[in-house]
Amino acid sequence: MSTIPLPPFPPGELARYSRQLALPGVGLDGQEKLRRARVLVVGLGGLGSPAALYLAAAGVGTLGLAEKDVLEIHNLHRQVLHATPWVGISKLASALDRLTNLNPSVILREHPAGLAPANALELFADYDVILDGTDNFPARYLASDAAAKLGRPVVHGSIFQFEGQVTVLDPARNAPCYRCLFPLMPEPGAIPNCAEAGVFGALCGVIGSTMALEALKIILGIGEPLRGQLLVFDSLGANIRKVKIKRDPNCPCCGAQPDARIVALDPALYVGGTCDVPESPRRRSSNTNERFLRDLRDLRGETDRLRVTIPDSTNPPLEVDVRQARAWIESASAPLVLDVREPYEVALCSLPGSLTIPLAQVAERLNALPRDRPILTLCHHGGRSLQVVRFLRAKGLVRSSSLRGGIHEWAETFDPSMPKY
Repeated sequence: MSTIPLPPFPPGELARYSRQLALPGVGLDGQEKLRRARVLVVGLGGLGSPAALYLAAAGVGTLGLAEKDVLEIHNLHRQVLHATPWVGISKLASALDRLTNLNPSVILREHPAGLAPANALELFADYDVILDGTDNFPARYLASDAAAKLGRPVVHGSIFQFEGQVTVLDPARNAPCYRCLFPLMPEPGAIPNCAEAGVFGALCGVIGSTMALEALKIILGIGEPLRGQLLVFDSLGANIRKVKIKRDPNCPCCGAQPDARIVALDPALYVGGTCDVPESPRRRSSNTNERFLRDLRDLRGETDRLRVTIPDSTNPPLEVDVRQARAWIESASAPLVLDVREPYEVALCSLPGSLTIPLAQVAERLNALPRDRPILTLCHHGGRSLQVVRFLRAKGLVRSSSLRGGIHEWAETFDPSMPKY
């Protein structure tokens, strides 16, 4: 926390915080702590949005914003920091506009590169508290690892469908880090992301606001922050419970003998996907540029198709890329295209001639699938379809493959007119 002398609060600013100043444990001294505090919000999505709004409203003096993604229309049902006119523009620009209007006295620091192994330590070193609003496992592990090395507390939040979790990761104060709880990162696609599992928008507000509350408690030194405790909120049952969590003395990050690769923040440890696929620059380009890029992509596609290898239908690989898939579909040994998405997703976009069986129904409809023909499975981004292929192969349907990148990658590569979600 900064110790540089600051001028007295202007009367208008004190009026802004008057209801907060009346609280025991806050007052002028507490408001001064908030003004001197430096909080970094990593990710301005479903969790970072409400958290950033409440931290700015509370008068946190310096608010860092780390975000590199572009706002997409499907973000808006839960990412309340942003608004419709900003679709197609960077989330960071949208956040700066909204937060400046909310509280002009807060210093907003932009970090458009987001969080990466190469910048994590330098980025975190300038802040007192890190708020992790990221949506993927590599970023969560990286945030925890870097903060543990610097001795910074991380307010961590996550959601899955109708359940949310919040904790404070703080090994410097004998609380666990993320690797104490989950030593091994899940394999890509093993756990559905928000695009596949769905997100309850209002739940993001609850969890993101709770994360802001924890950060404010840490800054003010009041109450009991969730160090060593995992708060779990079941929105459907309106149930809240706290689970005690302990630091692992053998943790590869904060234990007695940490893994050298984690200490060095080896980039190879932090590889994986995100929930929202970053928007392609072509969506923001002019019509002329869009036509040029589409023509160029079509030309490249035709050239690549001449070079692409059609998968062996008798022994296809576990995954195929979109160019291999298209060549395979157009070949004499064309596979059955099995779409394992939900009906509402198929209604948005689909490949002609595909058979739709949602993931949850594949096992019970196994007999509907041919054993004398190869099968190509697809979903939104490739995670669910890969699960299905592994299941099919275990059941003897060994001539099955998954479309890597899913229908989203197909649309990006071949059909920009196809609706994206």
